[in-house]
Amino acid sequence: MLIPVVTTIQEIRAAVADARRCGKTVGFVPTMGALHEGHAALVRAAHARSGFVVVSIFVNPTQFGPNEDFGKYPRTLATDQQVCADAGADLIFAPIPTEMYPEASVTFVEVSGLTDVLCGPARPGHFRGVCTVVLKLFNIVGPDVAHFGAKDYQQARIVRQMVRDLNVPVEVRVEPTVREADGLALSSRNRYLNADHRAAAAGIYRALQATQSRATTGERDVVRLEAMLHTDLATIPGVRVEYARILDADTLRPLTQLDRPAVAAVAVSLGGTRLIDNVIIGQ
Repeated sequence: MLIPVVTTIQEIRAAVADARRCGKTVGFVPTMGALHEGHAALVRAAHARSGFVVVSIFVNPTQFGPNEDFGKYPRTLATDQQVCADAGADLIFAPIPTEMYPEASVTFVEVSGLTDVLCGPARPGHFRGVCTVVLKLFNIVGPDVAHFGAKDYQQARIVRQMVRDLNVPVEVRVEPTVREADGLALSSRNRYLNADHRAAAAGIYRALQATQSRATTGERDVVRLEAMLHTDLATIPGVRVEYARILDADTLRPLTQLDRPAVAAVAVSLGGTRLIDNVIIGQ
């Protein structure tokens, strides 16, 4: 049976209030729809921890640049309802843009420093849009716990910083990346890949695994590790490497030596489709 969909702030707040009156804690999974097994895993994690699970489905216009794929981003609400139902969600909040951004909205949220690296330079304004919509959703839904995926490492780190700095009463949990059998991280954008690019995309995770292996077997020079990671990625047929970085896992600042937990993060394009992935190294 499909679960209910509400579209207004008034409706979602009333539903959450009813759940709280029944003594339930509220779990939350914010998404842009086009749900896949990675999203389902987040919903299952929320269901295991909370008594009432809300999934938001909102393609957020403020996090897309002028030349990005906002217009063609897949919108599959009927299919998404089934994914949510199967994974244990209780309610979907699917507002229209004017519900989230009333006319003359001029307030935005920015997190300094953490947004200046990795995806930040290539997508100016992206994380401002992410932080703004996530904070709005937290204020609208009022969850106890929110679940994010580890594939979007920088996003999750920024959201945690925002929550800490602004004293938002939400626990942020980051769940493991869900992968295809060949290692490709699940993403709504994977559906844009043709057969050749999809086959080639498995090389992204192999390159990250090779970096993990080099670190595990004693390589500590970050410049060398980054260079080898970039070389491995460049062997993927048809790839364009945007970045291949190894940064402090907490601050996202550059390292010279692997003397603390670090994140190896990459962004590549295959046939015009931008894919990101990461692994933790140096632990």
